[in-house]
Amino acid sequence: MRRIKLVSWNVNGLRAAVKKDFFASLEKLDADIVGLQETKLQTDQRTDAMRNLEGYSAHWAYATVKKGYSGTVVYTRSPGKEIKTGMGIDRYDAEGRIVEIDFGDFIFFNIYFPNGQMNDERLAYKLDFYKDFFAYTDSLRDQGRSLIIAGDYNTAHNEIDLKNPKANEKRSGFLRIERDWLDEIIGRGYVDTFRHFNPDTVKYSWWSYRFNARSRNAGWRIDYFFVTQDIIDKGWVVGTFIDNDIFGSDHCPVGLVLEI
Repeated sequence: MRRIKLVSWNVNGLRAAVKKDFFASLEKLDADIVGLQETKLQTDQRTDAMRNLEGYSAHWAYATVKKGYSGTVVYTRSPGKEIKTGMGIDRYDAEGRIVEIDFGDFIFFNIYFPNGQMNDERLAYKLDFYKDFFAYTDSLRDQGRSLIIAGDYNTAHNEIDLKNPKANEKRSGFLRIERDWLDEIIGRGYVDTFRHFNPDTVKYSWWSYRFNARSRNAGWRIDYFFVTQDIIDKGWVVGTFIDNDIFGSDHCPVGLVLEI
């Protein structure tokens, strides 16, 4: 039986996070697989410490559309069988939002889902991304693969998942059309692990930098570990967490513990 700890964290700029004790936080988390979103890096902007984290291999995806934007990385203690970035669709892959690693027992996805707040065009892009990404994962699941899909989904699912639902119901991130997609994902057989094991727990993973939102805990839960139903059925999940005690970003780390 192997125990595997997985963490997802939107660092809102890895260079900025490094100045806020990122490496100490990572050591404290002591995870086997770490997916970071919104690294905001190009390949030549990585420091040696970022590239050569002791005990880990690093697998990066970069935005080619503009610098200082999007970007993802997975740090892993175990080598994957196959690593991919993107899903083969240029309009998404150019934003560096996906790292996919096949670990044999499961395929791990680290995803930075789009934010739809800028304008109607970006909202449509976000909804298209959901549609096309989950069509891609459905094809893998239908082949019998077990999937773990971690990241910043940029949508709070239900009223329990944000402090002020009524005030935000017309804001991207809590629009009915976005929430419907999370309903759709669950209807297709993907499980929100934190909510599955903590149905009534109020806990958030993101807070605006404005209005002292974090100190007031006026937050949103928009960072998730979704897994295919078979992982739940096999009893692999032995723990879920949202670590509100770790700072350094406007998001905090969320996690999953497996025994396989």
